[in-house]
Amino acid sequence: RIAPKPTLADGLAVAQAGALCVEIAKRVVDQVVLVDEPAIATAVVRLLELEKAMVEGAGAVPLAAVLSGAVPVAGRTVVLVLAGGNIDLTVLGRVIDRGLAADGRLCRVTVHISERPGSLARLLSVIGDAGASVDEVFHDRHFGAQDVAQVTVTVVMETRDHAHVEAVRAALGTAGYQVR
Repeated sequence: RIAPKPTLADGLAVAQAGALCVEIAKRVVDQVVLVDEPAIATAVVRLLELEKAMVEGAGAVPLAAVLSGAVPVAGRTVVLVLAGGNIDLTVLGRVIDRGLAADGRLCRVTVHISERPGSLARLLSVIGDAGASVDEVFHDRHFGAQDVAQVTVTVVMETRDHAHVEAVRAALGTAGYQVR
């Protein structure tokens, strides 16, 4: 018996497996692997994008195990059972965002910039020139940097992959921004 924790795979978050399930599993299960939440979110996104299949987190766990390398499949014939489409739309939106972030296709940076006119435009220009698409900007002058001539800006952007995220961060660094 365990205390279940919050997970994208809530269909698997049971406190205790049933006795019949345990007996069947003993006969047919060779290995149990664990996958993390970003892997589950990425698997849900991949299934939506590539297979046009909406699968809840628990149903996407087999693909998450393969994508994360927990289950090697090279040179083998493999069948993944992807079951369960019972996912709330608001949860699905959050899962998609997490999957995109885990995949390096959505990222967030926080920088301090001058309060002077044009500073935000310059920051966003560097991001745009690096090929990222700005999704959201949070301009915080109330709780930001200790220097009142500075503001904290958090930018959420769409990127291509992890390498592109690093390229955007490097471009910001080259332009003199300290990225957090």
